[in-house]
Amino acid sequence: MIRKIKFFLISVFIISNINALPSKPKKQVEPQNVKIELPGLELLDYPSDRGDSLILKWDTNDDKDLIYEIMVSTDEKNWKKVKEQKEGSFTSQNIDLPFWIWNKKENKNACVIEIMKVFNIQEEEFFKEYSNGFKLYAKLNVISKKQKSESQTVSAIAIGNWFRADRLNSLIIVLLVSLVFFMVVSHAKKRELFIRRIAGLDAIDEAVGRATEMGKPVIYVPGIGSMSNISTIASVFILGEVGKKIAQYDANIKVPHYDPIVFTVAKETIKQAYIEAERPDSYRDDINMFITQDQFAYAAAVDGMITREKPAACFYMGYFMAESLLLAEVGASAGAIQIAGTDIDHQLPFFVTACDYTLIGEELYAAGAYLSKEPMLVSALKVQDFGKLFFIIFAALLSIVLVISSKAGAINITNTILDILKVR
Repeated sequence: MIRKIKFFLISVFIISNINALPSKPKKQVEPQNVKIELPGLELLDYPSDRGDSLILKWDTNDDKDLIYEIMVSTDEKNWKKVKEQKEGSFTSQNIDLPFWIWNKKENKNACVIEIMKVFNIQEEEFFKEYSNGFKLYAKLNVISKKQKSESQTVSAIAIGNWFRADRLNSLIIVLLVSLVFFMVVSHAKKRELFIRRIAGLDAIDEAVGRATEMGKPVIYVPGIGSMSNISTIASVFILGEVGKKIAQYDANIKVPHYDPIVFTVAKETIKQAYIEAERPDSYRDDINMFITQDQFAYAAAVDGMITREKPAACFYMGYFMAESLLLAEVGASAGAIQIAGTDIDHQLPFFVTACDYTLIGEELYAAGAYLSKEPMLVSALKVQDFGKLFFIIFAALLSIVLVISSKAGAINITNTILDILKVR
């Protein structure tokens, strides 16, 4: 009996150990390379580029688990994998081109191939060696759960385009603005165009007349900006017009400078103003003076000049920073009529507080046209105004259309509007 029990236990132990032995792994079925004809596979030259990109596109598939390996070659032998993407992850809608040169509604997969990036070619070398075009071959490896397929080979030549068709919207806008400008110029030559009254500029005659009667100088401060600043350019233009009035009234003007380039330009501007006023004999070289390029040393020097000279009028036109209040306060304490103008928003409150008249923002740019009444300048000003009005109305209408189209789910309308407005 004991023998039977031992035999039974040994049998159970052996059977259990046999069941515990690891089973042989199942042989995995590797995807097989199968040649297929992929529908709609095309390699296209990227439109409106300089000749360094191509677009590969092919028909979409219902199987969302498909993976595409994009392979490229220059000789159909040495293939290089560019990227890998899933079905539907990148379509024609994702290509950043406007609707007038690319069909975004087309239901196709698409991929941009950047040649210089793929083959690691320097820009200078690429355009020197491949000036007549770069021929490229491409194919797709289509990977599914069951098999790996290889598509047919397609080819194309990347050639630089002489015309950027994707910027056609910008060209049309430029042509329209130019047409309006020439129409306004033609109108301005026939009769004077209306410009809104700017009180600060109207006060220039009063300020210069006061200086003439009192026998005191006018101090014109062009700010601390360089000639690359738009406000400094506007300031120099205003200086020319003020210089003409100074010459006509035989008054005295002093222009202290922070920047040596502005000093040179202003010197020639004043000289030309005296010539145009037919008073070249009254011009003096000491009208313009270079002080220093240290901000607060410049402000201290100008403040000292105002305190000593007790000017009848002070002009602060151009680019100003922390020195604005230092200058304006001293001018106010000297009892001068003060006219200021700048496009630096955070300095405007100081000028508004301490000065009699202040040109705010774009009034500074319009000052030259306002003072000279030159038809070309006035026309440019009117075209800017028409442009602003047009774009305000245009933006308001488009905002309404975009809101309605987005709520209605009309994505195509939204994309079309954005294409028209996009600057490339």
